[in-house]
Amino acid sequence: MHTEGIDAWKKPSGIEKGKTPKIMGIYLRGKTWWISYFAGGRQRFESSRSTKKRDARQLLDIRKGAAREGRLGLAKSNTFRFDEYARSFLLTVQHPNTKKRYGSSVRNLAACLGNIKLSDITSDVIEDFKEKRLSNGIRTATVNRDLAVLRRMMRLAKRKMLINESPFRDVEFLEERKQRRRPHILTFEEEERVLAVAAPHIRALAVLILETGMRSSREALSLPWSDVDLVNDLIHVRESKTKAGERTIPISDRCKIELLRWRSLLGPEFSSYVFPNMRKPSTPLKDIRRSWAKAVKEAGLQYFWIYDLRHTLASRLTQAGVSPLFVAQIIGHSGTSILSTYVRAVDEYRRDAIHKLERLRDAHASAQERIQKRPRAIN
Repeated sequence: MHTEGIDAWKKPSGIEKGKTPKIMGIYLRGKTWWISYFAGGRQRFESSRSTKKRDARQLLDIRKGAAREGRLGLAKSNTFRFDEYARSFLLTVQHPNTKKRYGSSVRNLAACLGNIKLSDITSDVIEDFKEKRLSNGIRTATVNRDLAVLRRMMRLAKRKMLINESPFRDVEFLEERKQRRRPHILTFEEEERVLAVAAPHIRALAVLILETGMRSSREALSLPWSDVDLVNDLIHVRESKTKAGERTIPISDRCKIELLRWRSLLGPEFSSYVFPNMRKPSTPLKDIRRSWAKAVKEAGLQYFWIYDLRHTLASRLTQAGVSPLFVAQIIGHSGTSILSTYVRAVDEYRRDAIHKLERLRDAHASAQERIQKRPRAIN
């Protein structure tokens, strides 16, 4: 490591002994020039984020001037450690789903970082974390979610003056697009095959998602009957992953018929949930992965996630000529701010979108009937 000494500078009057930052020098790290100095009794290192030595010297001069004038922001404490800070950070997260998501990342971070001091979390430490997670076969998207949580934690720590600078100035997130799984878009024939062999609750759930675009676990499985308005043909989604997911969805005739059929099988008084836990009807069903996998296998198809039914609906609505803006609204993605001003218009477009979907399905069924009625050629 190459280090260049600099002229010593006098301690300004009025500053206590041990509190005056003493600049030590600049040095080359890889291709980037860094500065090193003492502040608050500890040695500090800061990247100039430049490959030019003169930029590091300029940064050094800035720090010297700030120190002379008492403007050099120093952290309040160097004793905060990751585990202690992580607990206090999670207490600031209000939404239970967000807290659960952040809690998972905090556990992943703690497993790799240990009980490290916040001030010791550098860009090199974060790069080591990335390498360890990837070497364990963790997907890049998952690693990036953990990094995003750590970045937010470090930004908040800087705001509270627990650290001087966030190390994420020199950290890049991983490229995700190459690893993203392409969703499986069902054809109408594949849909018929799955529904023909699916258990009754899986059939009802699949039709519900295909007709409304609801999220399987956070919206559909936790849906109470009280939020299903079969008189006005609406479903009210009150709990969702995001604020945009809290919406009212018009339901098609097909969806309504399927829900009525499912409720008649259960009995109207069996549970307050559309998809109850059969062993404990007072609670909603939590996991349908095995039942769904069985239906896909018996249909003779390669396995795909039930979440892909949301993508299937979006694809079909687009094919039916529905604007992408309203497709996003139906499946619960955020739209533009002007939509809230025209609530009635949005509701009408949503209902029209469902009608277009029904016409698309009817056209497909009519085409299939014409094909079946064609006389076969005689050899």
